[in-house]
Amino acid sequence: MLSHEITSIAGRHKQQKRVGRGPGSGHGKTCGRGTKGSLSRAGSGGKVGYEGGQMPLFRRLPKRGFSNYRFVRRYEIVNVSQLDKFEDGSVVDAKSLFIAGLVNSAGSKVKVLGDGELTKKLDVNVHKFSKAAHDKILSCGGVVKVVA
Repeated sequence: MLSHEITSIAGRHKQQKRVGRGPGSGHGKTCGRGTKGSLSRAGSGGKVGYEGGQMPLFRRLPKRGFSNYRFVRRYEIVNVSQLDKFEDGSVVDAKSLFIAGLVNSAGSKVKVLGDGELTKKLDVNVHKFSKAAHDKILSCGGVVKVVA
C-alpha cells in the first residue's frame, strides 16, 4: 500500500502530549525536559536562525542585484467571453466583476483580454485592455474606458 492510497481517518491526528500530570503518566515532574540546563527552563529555545555561533545561513548566502517583486503591477485577467454574462447595456467595472465572481476583490486591477466572442453592448470601465478586447467591445457598440 502506498501513502496516497490510505483513506482511513484513524491515526491522522496525533494526540497532544499532556505533561506535568504526575509520576504515573511518565511525563510528570520535569515533564520530559530533563533536569537543569537552559533547555529545561520556560522561555528557552533561542533566536530563530541562530546556529551556535556559526555564521548563519542567511548571512552566508550572497545577496546581489535588485528585485522588482515589490513594485510589479498585478492585474486580474478577464476575457471578453466572460463579459457576455452581463446584461445588454450594463456598466462593467471591477465591483460588478467581483459581484459576478470573475475577480477576487472589488479593489483589484483588471485587464480585459480578447479571447472569445462578445454579443452584447457593454460599458466597460477597467484598468487595461488588450488591442483585441478593445476592438471587440467597440465592434459590438460598447464603450471602453480606461480607469486610472
